[in-house]
Amino acid sequence: MNFNKQIISENQQIHLSILEEKKVELFIKREDLIHPFVSGNKFRKLKYNLAEAKKLKKKAILTFGGAYSNHIAATAVAGKLSGLKTFGIIRGDELGKNLKKTLEENATLREAHNNGMKFNFVSREIYRQKDSFGFTEKMKNKWGDFYLVPEGGTNGLAVEGCQEILTKEDTVFNYICVAVGTGGTIAGLIKSKKKKQKVIGFPALNGGFIVEEIKKYAIKNDSWSLNKDYHFGGYAKYTEELIQFINDFSKQTNILLDPVYTGKMLFGILDLIEKDYFPENSKILAIHTGGIQGIEGFNQKLEKKNQQIINNL
Repeated sequence: MNFNKQIISENQQIHLSILEEKKVELFIKREDLIHPFVSGNKFRKLKYNLAEAKKLKKKAILTFGGAYSNHIAATAVAGKLSGLKTFGIIRGDELGKNLKKTLEENATLREAHNNGMKFNFVSREIYRQKDSFGFTEKMKNKWGDFYLVPEGGTNGLAVEGCQEILTKEDTVFNYICVAVGTGGTIAGLIKSKKKKQKVIGFPALNGGFIVEEIKKYAIKNDSWSLNKDYHFGGYAKYTEELIQFINDFSKQTNILLDPVYTGKMLFGILDLIEKDYFPENSKILAIHTGGIQGIEGFNQKLEKKNQQIINNL
């Protein structure tokens, strides 16, 4: 995989009766097809960070995430492809007590491990201190020098990468919709969109702090908004209605959505279309930010509860 390459993803038109009825066009930008693990916004966020690590002659990358973090798996794979060692600080010290069992049960960490990532499992309390100077120094004493990528991958270089998602062909769209985690992807879209276009973010987290994060990188542009009605209770929370929606959507369109980000965003977009939020003849572009690798772990949780699982295509 060439991280220096300019990648342009195809826009796939969605054909559903509700779209015809409301006279609205919906397309999905298939960023999920970039790579099985370093897909969507993960490729975009890591692209310039990997280049910077090499420029600074770093031999390793250190980053952070939870047990099912797409970012952790993507960083491990991207690091291996780029010839860099990877270290992951993982939230939840209980996961480190029996690593063999954890790797058997957790597809995300297994993929990261198989791609050479070394883990340091820490308690939730210690994890909250991860941004402190003392914590970073402790890690340098343990592993030597490294290039640090924040949790979720969002920093200035990540935003720069996400600015490359939209292309000249995308100027025909009135609305750009995207799921929001740490704010880097939407910030890149806000910075690269045209004046007449509106960006709508669908946060996966139930919290107000994200607005300030986005403003750090995209302060000059006010033609964007967040719709906080579709987080389904917060990060990684879900309802059976959401799982059913993801399965119905993949059956109708042949596009698989993840339950943490893109599933919630598409649920929100179609609900807003139903409620006549978008004027007639609107053209909407939804960004598929990947995250499909996390479905296996999510399905394990659903199976334990005897609930309907997400049907992989």
